[in-house]
Amino acid sequence: MAGWEGGIRVPGIFRWPGVLPAGHVIHEPTSLMDVFPTVVQLAGGQVPQDRVIDGRSLLPLLRGDAERSAHEFLFHYCGQYLHAARWHEKDSGRLWKVHYTTPDFHPEGAGACRGSNMCPCSGAGVTHHDPPLLFDLSGDPSEARPLSPDAGPVYREVVARVGRAVREHRRSVRPVPEQLSFQNVAWKPWLQPCCGPFPFCACSRDADPGET
Repeated sequence: MAGWEGGIRVPGIFRWPGVLPAGHVIHEPTSLMDVFPTVVQLAGGQVPQDRVIDGRSLLPLLRGDAERSAHEFLFHYCGQYLHAARWHEKDSGRLWKVHYTTPDFHPEGAGACRGSNMCPCSGAGVTHHDPPLLFDLSGDPSEARPLSPDAGPVYREVVARVGRAVREHRRSVRPVPEQLSFQNVAWKPWLQPCCGPFPFCACSRDADPGET
């Protein structure tokens, strides 16, 4: 579902008897990228200092030492394409989401891409929004009521602030060697993305969802 909340609000369960309080519910959005710095901290190490690490340790949240996630902004990608970004305002606590690109759901009104295995990330199956869609997730977590650009200065201020964060984020991204290239995975079937029937697990980067 790309950047929509239906594909993001997935519960995570942590169990650590004697350390983490049982039955504690955390409503803060986090990221799978947070697992790496969390494990590094638990092991007594330090995350690499020669690159940008997007994850933040979850331990303060899990132990109850912090009420808010260390992420002021989270960037939601569909494949290699940034579709949306969220901003958790530090002062007010309000949660905003800006959508730059959304998949075209089908059939119309379905709220999902039921005609294929997954929603596309680019190409003819997505819509680019200019101006972007803005939602106040604090009162509209289902993203049913986009704010109008004509509604007042709030729209312009939020979209501008999130836009600056997106530009800063993109400047921090550096290209890396493709870890799933044919040369790396040819003899490692456990690393091969499997778009087709095993053992023919090659995927075409430009293929439509469901195609090999």
